[in-house]
Order: sequence, then C-alpha cells, then structure tokens
Amino acid sequence: MGKKKLHSINDIARIAGVSKATVSRALNGSPLVNQETKELIVNIAKEHAFLPSSIARNLSLRSSRTIGFVTHAYSKGSCQISDPFSIELMGGAAIGLHEMGYDMLVLHVDPKNTDWAAQYLDSGKVDGFILVTSERKHNHITHLLDMGAPFVAWGYGEGRFNSVRGDDYTGGSMAAELLVSRGCKNIACLCGPVEERDTANRLAGCTDMARNKGITLDTRLILHGTYGEESGRTVMEELLTRDNKIDGVFAFSDLMAIGAMKVLAEKGIRVPEDIAIVGFDDIEVASYVKPALTSISQHIAEGGKLLAKAITGSLHDKAISNVVMPVELIRRESA
Repeated sequence: MGKKKLHSINDIARIAGVSKATVSRALNGSPLVNQETKELIVNIAKEHAFLPSSIARNLSLRSSRTIGFVTHAYSKGSCQISDPFSIELMGGAAIGLHEMGYDMLVLHVDPKNTDWAAQYLDSGKVDGFILVTSERKHNHITHLLDMGAPFVAWGYGEGRFNSVRGDDYTGGSMAAELLVSRGCKNIACLCGPVEERDTANRLAGCTDMARNKGITLDTRLILHGTYGEESGRTVMEELLTRDNKIDGVFAFSDLMAIGAMKVLAEKGIRVPEDIAIVGFDDIEVASYVKPALTSISQHIAEGGKLLAKAITGSLHDKAISNVVMPVELIRRESA
C-alpha cells in the first residue's frame, strides 16, 4: 500500500522540518534552497504523490512587495537607531520604495551573523535586501551571493551584484586638497574599519592628493575605528598622545569628526585656528554643531532613492548596476 497522499505544501514542510516558503522554492527549483534540502523535499513529494496546484504555488511565491533595509544591530542597552547617516539613507530609500509601490522592513543584524537572510526570505517577509551595514559587510555579501538572494549594497561596488556608493577616492582627494590649501602640514586621518573598501578608497584619495601637494602623511597619524562618534573621540585622544603638532584632521565620517571636535574642545584646542577638521557624509547635523562642520557630501537621501531603484529593478529584469555618485565639498567653519 502506497504512502498517504499529501494535499498541501504545509504537509511536506511539516515532514521535512522546514518552512512552507522553503518547500515552495525547492519544488520550483529556486537557487535559494541548498541542494541537500531540495532533494529531501522533492523526494518527500514523490513518495507521497504530491502535485502542487498552480494556485497554491502562486500564492506561496507571491511578491511581498517589501524590501529589507539591513543596518547595524541595536546598541547594547538601547532600542534607538543612533546613526544619523543610516536614518537619512533609510529615509531616501523609503521614499524611493514607496514611489515604486514597495514597503520597507528595517532589519537590525549582528555583524557576525548571516542567518538573517534565509530567515526573512524563506518566511516570505521580504523580496530582497538593501545592505547598509558597515562592519563585516564582505561576509554578508558573500553569503547573499551564495544564496542567490536579491540585494543591493551601499558603499561596496563590483560587477557581481548591485551597488550604490559615493566617490570615496575623490572625496578623500577633496579633503586633503582643502587641508593643504589652508597650510596644514601634519594631517591626521580618523579612518573607518580597516577591512572596508570605502575606508581604503578615502585614504588612498587623501594620501595621493597630499603627496601631489608635497605633503607625505605620517603613518603614525592614520588610525582606524568605526564610523561612530565615540570612536572619533577615542581615536582623536590617541592621536593627540602621538603628536601634538597635528594641524589638520580628515575624519572618515561626520560622527567621527564631531567626536574628535568634542575632545579638542575639552582640551582647549581651537577648531579651525589650531586644528582644521573635514568630515565625510554631510549629515544634517553637520551644519548645526559648533563650529559648523566642513564635510564631503554624498547626497545621502538621493543615494537611498538609488538603492531602492536598483533593488526593485533587479527583481524584474535581473540586471546588475554599479552606481558611483559624485561627491561635493561643503565648506563651513571647521576648515
């Protein structure tokens, strides 16, 4: 006597110990399901003479019309989104998605964990991802590529996947050119995470331009941190212990610049009279701090809209685009 016939993918999901979405994807040959799981599900379906109805399959695979905006994990002990850059980028992405009939789900992920991607795709909660994490981004990208998941990454571009980024090299060049034009000779760099490409590109632009202007950056004055304000404070304090002749600072984010300026104010060091400072991003708060922060603008909100356009477009035509946005020097009081 044959095995009992199954009538829904819910039955197969229960037997296989996976989600309904995973069963649906496996039966339709989706690359998002690994081969072992796919074979298990197909064999169960064959053993139980399961024939999925087209209606059930279409309902299971229907678009959620929702995109996951993947950003940093919550800070310990806090339930607030504390990164103004991410907020402004998120706002632009939300506007762009809304204009195209999509909703946005904000996902806070642990930099060391990549399980979130399968979880949200298999549940059908999202159709794809906008990846904006700044730590261990390469790990997340590699995992998403291995899954065949639809996504677009901010600040990290190459031909294998969709990306949008600012012109980091030119931004670094602009910062160095301004500082040197002010007469700065001992320029310090408050860099982002050492493994991130935007960090490398900004540093290369700054280094090359300074060299072209006859200034060689002292490697002792190039320190790496995260892009947060507290990191800016920590790195600035360390720099001041290494050299008290620093007369210019290029901070790789506005938040780092703001943290650095607080340290200088506490020590009675004047900005820009004693040390000129240039930030990066041009977040809205940059114009409100005292002194108002000179910054390299990435046109953040427009970048968010381009991220939305890239991910929704790729869901329909599978095309890959790598967009590099022009940057602009916004001159204020700090340099």
